[in-house]
Amino acid sequence: MRLDVTFPSGQDTCSAWLYLPKTNSPAPVIVMAHGLGGVKTMRLDAFAERYCEAGYACLVFDYRHFGDSSGEPRQLLSISKQLEDWSNAVKFAQQDARLDSQRVIVWGSSFSGGHVLRTAASVTGIAGVMSQCPFTNGIASSLALHPLSSLKVSALALMDLVSLPFRQKPVMVDLAGDPGSAALMTAHDVMEGYNGLKPQGSDIPGHVAARFGFTISTYFPGNSASNISVPTLVLACLKDTVAPVKPTLKYAKKLQKGTLIELDTGHFDIYVGEWFEKVVSIQIDWLNTHFPLSD
Repeated sequence: MRLDVTFPSGQDTCSAWLYLPKTNSPAPVIVMAHGLGGVKTMRLDAFAERYCEAGYACLVFDYRHFGDSSGEPRQLLSISKQLEDWSNAVKFAQQDARLDSQRVIVWGSSFSGGHVLRTAASVTGIAGVMSQCPFTNGIASSLALHPLSSLKVSALALMDLVSLPFRQKPVMVDLAGDPGSAALMTAHDVMEGYNGLKPQGSDIPGHVAARFGFTISTYFPGNSASNISVPTLVLACLKDTVAPVKPTLKYAKKLQKGTLIELDTGHFDIYVGEWFEKVVSIQIDWLNTHFPLSD
């Protein structure tokens, strides 16, 4: 069963799906949100449906300023606000009587794969973490961007900041583009991979406020790994062109109760097809080991 729910965050409201499995007792719950500029309709339902079939509840939410959530201006990507959204999503899950407040697991992918590491290290009451193809090191991800793209993104970011007093809407930068274009992800496999996450016929915006271009290199969620004391599953894609895997492998070794699985594939491959099936199977096995169902 999937319900539409909302929860407050700051002065706004986050829109979410609550998946409830068939069970006679409060279910362990997986709190989920997407990566860079992504929204819940970009295949998070595919993951949540599989976890729910296995007996786990899921709370899948959109960040403020994105998707079905409120927040103006639209497409504003703020790391601090997104981390606050994560904290409030966990709080919502802990307070819902249909969910097991003692078994709240946070799940992130790509940019949110880093968010869940930060969240688990700072928010009380989290029981477990699943992080796939995570963004862990801002410098490494910035260096993965085509040099010409870096210059173009910086120019747009400066334009966005300088024009703040004079514009109601931000200057935007594309999330995905070809190598050398003005976009935040420009590796050779980005366009096909990113567009493959969108439902056919959807009109999901493919851009964010350009000012984010100045903050991405200052975010190092992997540094939180050593402060996470709960079971943590990290799925690292060895051919990742967006979130370089080398820092992730280093950070994963610092987890106190970490399980690292290395996958010989690319960043976007694990959302669809054969690799999606492999990833979901690994994650459900891990859930069954660390959070077995009571009925």
